[in-house]
Amino acid sequence: MMRSMYSGVAGLRTHQTKMDVIGNNIANVNTVGYKSMNVTFNELMYQTTQQASGPNAQTNRGGVNARQIGLGVKMGAINTNISQQGATQTTNNPFDIQITGDAFFIVNNGQENFFTRDGSFYVDAAGNLCMTSNGYLVQGWLPDPDDPNSILQTDVTKLQIMAPENLTYAPEATTLGYVSGIVDKNDPSVNSTSGKLLNLQIYDAAGYPYTAKLKVKATDDEGIFSLELSSINDSNNLPIDLAGLTFGALTSVNRTTELNLSTAYTWNADELKDNATGDTVCTVADIKAYLADATTALADPDIAANLQNLAEAYGYDSIEELDNLKVSYVANADTGAKQYVSVLDVLAGTDVSVTPAGGGAAADQNIRDILGLNQADLNLPITSDAVDFQGYTVQYDPTTGLFTGIDGISDTITLELSSLTTPPETTDGPSRFEDVVVDFSTSTMWNNSGTSTLNATNGDVEGLGSGRKRGLMIGISIDTSGMIYGTYDNGMTKLLGQIAVAEFANASGLQKEGDNLYSDTLNSGEFNGIGVDITANGGYMNTGVLEMSNVDLSQEFTEMITTQRGFQANSRIITVSDTLLEELVNLKR
Repeated sequence: MMRSMYSGVAGLRTHQTKMDVIGNNIANVNTVGYKSMNVTFNELMYQTTQQASGPNAQTNRGGVNARQIGLGVKMGAINTNISQQGATQTTNNPFDIQITGDAFFIVNNGQENFFTRDGSFYVDAAGNLCMTSNGYLVQGWLPDPDDPNSILQTDVTKLQIMAPENLTYAPEATTLGYVSGIVDKNDPSVNSTSGKLLNLQIYDAAGYPYTAKLKVKATDDEGIFSLELSSINDSNNLPIDLAGLTFGALTSVNRTTELNLSTAYTWNADELKDNATGDTVCTVADIKAYLADATTALADPDIAANLQNLAEAYGYDSIEELDNLKVSYVANADTGAKQYVSVLDVLAGTDVSVTPAGGGAAADQNIRDILGLNQADLNLPITSDAVDFQGYTVQYDPTTGLFTGIDGISDTITLELSSLTTPPETTDGPSRFEDVVVDFSTSTMWNNSGTSTLNATNGDVEGLGSGRKRGLMIGISIDTSGMIYGTYDNGMTKLLGQIAVAEFANASGLQKEGDNLYSDTLNSGEFNGIGVDITANGGYMNTGVLEMSNVDLSQEFTEMITTQRGFQANSRIITVSDTLLEELVNLKR
């Protein structure tokens, strides 16, 4: 038998194998993460018919080369072009991820780890990040239990990014706030009886929202403003019970206020009448009862209602506000020493002690007589020149307009909400509130065309201590390092985990397992069970895109042509060898 025929057969077999590889490359031209392969050939073996001989000086003959006849070809290796990056395909699916670099995703089938460049993932019913094609679980690291904002790089585990505990973000009570902007001393609102209203949103520990309403009012002393807590309202805008809450201290400031009785009412002797109905809505007796014992008077529904009518008739929200307005009078004619009484004392015609000129004995006089008000006519305007309030004084430099302090001492006020032991939503137990410290240091008293821009914001200027309601997950994002973050409808973001990757000393040594998967081998280097951060060696991830096959069709078709020609030529060897054998057989004819 002729050796050439067997060489031709070997050539056919190896070219057929090469064609199989080319066909597989072309078939996977659109396979996600596929890496093309190529075949190299080796000489099969040689039959030596004469060994080589060296030069012989004795016989004066030169050396002769060995005489060898080749016996064909064999497949040398099938190499994977694993390091060449495939093309990028945009999918806009946030769970489709492309690796740039030499790393591999780590997935697990419940028994062992595999490696892949196929980044088409989805979240299953249990909240696990999985491969779309086979449901294998994507592996990574979870946040450090002691520091939820960092990753604990231990043995890789499944990434249950939508676990029940990740679907919500825990609420938190507000602890900080700040007031910024401009208070203009010429702003009508800060010079009004109601003041400039600041709404500070706060949360309790259960995430219930409340609004603390603060009032800023100008005083007669330039640069000094009073700050009062008007109310704290729940989410239904209903005021909560502030019993036990202390806001600042009882403070008196100079503030000139002219009280004008509403035209809807008229004093008739000691009775306040509603002009529309002619009904008596309050009496001097009611006022005197309040001055004698406020608690007892307000416990009487009729007297309390009448006193509320009185406050509203003068444009105030409560009788307490009216009582805080003070009127000064000269208590000693010689020294000019002043004393203060409540506006209610003026309305009630209270007797006060006055020392006459010349050092005579002090005598009681009706305060209305001292002020020059006709005792029979209470409808005239009453001027108050001081006010008592519970709260703080906010102070600014009259020259520069810069903030100088709260009560001349600190930069902050404190809402001592932890004293509210029973928030409205509970029946007993400790307070869900935390004390809220509000910083005024960034506010100023500058000219702003008569408009104040003061604004109260929960949290400090960096957003810390702002508190929050319970958050529901509204989105998931994955950054270039594989960090997975959940976003919530309360504005918060939570670190859910990080996708780990595997890198190998010889990635071409990985064994293909089908389904776009590889397993490690002794020649690739074994996976250590932990993985690496993709950014450690300059790699990164992109979301919304996939890495496609790196098959080059132009190269594959070129290889197909050369393979076809090689196969054709080897088939001719067999044909010609057969013809020669035929001639040999025909010699006997």
